[in-house]
Amino acid sequence: MDLFLYNNLNRRPEAFAPLDPQRVTMYLCGPTVYNYVHIGNARGPVVFDVLARLLRRRYPKLVYARNITDVDDKINAAALEQGVPISTITDKFTAVYRADMARLGVDPPDVEPHATAHIPQIITMIEQLIASGHAYAADGHVLFSVASFADYGKLSRRPVDEMLAGARVEVAPYKRDAGDFVLWKPSTPELPGWNSPWGIGRPGWHIECSAMSAAHLGETIDIHAGGVDLQFPHHENELAQSTCAHGGKVFARFWLHNGMLNFGGTKMSKSLGNVSLLHELLATQPPEALRYALLSAQYRQPLDWSETLIEQSIRTLDRLYGTLRDLADVPAVRDAGLPASVEAALCDDLNTPAVLAELARLAGEARKAESLADKQRLKGELLAAGEILGLLQQDPADWFSRGGSADEDLRIQALIDERAAAKKARDFARADSLRDELAREGVLIEDTAQGVRWRRG
Repeated sequence: MDLFLYNNLNRRPEAFAPLDPQRVTMYLCGPTVYNYVHIGNARGPVVFDVLARLLRRRYPKLVYARNITDVDDKINAAALEQGVPISTITDKFTAVYRADMARLGVDPPDVEPHATAHIPQIITMIEQLIASGHAYAADGHVLFSVASFADYGKLSRRPVDEMLAGARVEVAPYKRDAGDFVLWKPSTPELPGWNSPWGIGRPGWHIECSAMSAAHLGETIDIHAGGVDLQFPHHENELAQSTCAHGGKVFARFWLHNGMLNFGGTKMSKSLGNVSLLHELLATQPPEALRYALLSAQYRQPLDWSETLIEQSIRTLDRLYGTLRDLADVPAVRDAGLPASVEAALCDDLNTPAVLAELARLAGEARKAESLADKQRLKGELLAAGEILGLLQQDPADWFSRGGSADEDLRIQALIDERAAAKKARDFARADSLRDELAREGVLIEDTAQGVRWRRG
């Protein structure tokens, strides 16, 4: 079964075949570690974690790199404000990011390059660009000459003048053209800096990813992924400088971009102040429900983020884990592999909503199954389908306890059942008393059309 991925370079789905089937390469733009990331920043890592799982099933070796940008003007500003070295900021938020990704069920990448560990490779690539006439030094800066690359704008599909009009372009006297972008810039004493042929300075953002990708994956990679907000200028600039530094070789054969999260009808963005921080959500919501929610829309489409979406995801997982709890004594048949319908959906440009629908179908059939053989088969298919999405791998008791013990879960459920019985008997004083008792214990309950739901606050 062919895997079709929407290649943003050519604006169409294309059958994926790696350059070397023995070594598939994929690069995902990672975080700039100066603060907590918001939930929108987690969509790419979750979506492309699913792609990595699929690729590992089909090829003997995947080398998946997700970088850490640990030198950047935002990091510098935070370090200066706090009076600490940039490593104090970056070490903290790199550790937080790794922990938060792990809680979301995102597998670690095979390679996690840090920009500050690749300064020699960055300098070498800049020297190659200067030698080939695609970059120039001026006033301690080195800039890429956009006019030197005829295909500039190919990824964004926009004319250069239109791109410049819509981008933040620094007007500087040392630039030959307004659109030329920085590869290296000088550092004043209070800023981090490294020795270079152009003086003490630091790299521009775009060149970092090009150098790290080449260092670990090679000059041509199979897949470059990231958010659609990075398509221009970051990915456009990566494509230009990597192609030119490597003598015209193709930089990335497939470009995949995930859509943005919307919050209240507006794109989620730190600059707009309408963000939900992932770290805070993980402290109050089941991490698996957040992962489910992030997979609930096709990855290229925008996703409307809301408390309602999280609640719907929790209720759905309640039903799925409820099925697994009911089948606890049924040994699952796992040798059948991934259900064909699930593989077909994933091979259709990672159609995760279709896979989530298959989970619901398999759970429904498992609940209705009468023979032991059917129950075993359906449970195995449900677990296999969940596994490739990074779902349904907990013990059901752990899911329903939401971090508490199974015995504690049963005690709370007994109080909730007692409250329901009191309401049915119209003993509203007793029902309210039980609700207050649960609230004091940090248990939040919600009466819904599907029954009473609860979680620890």
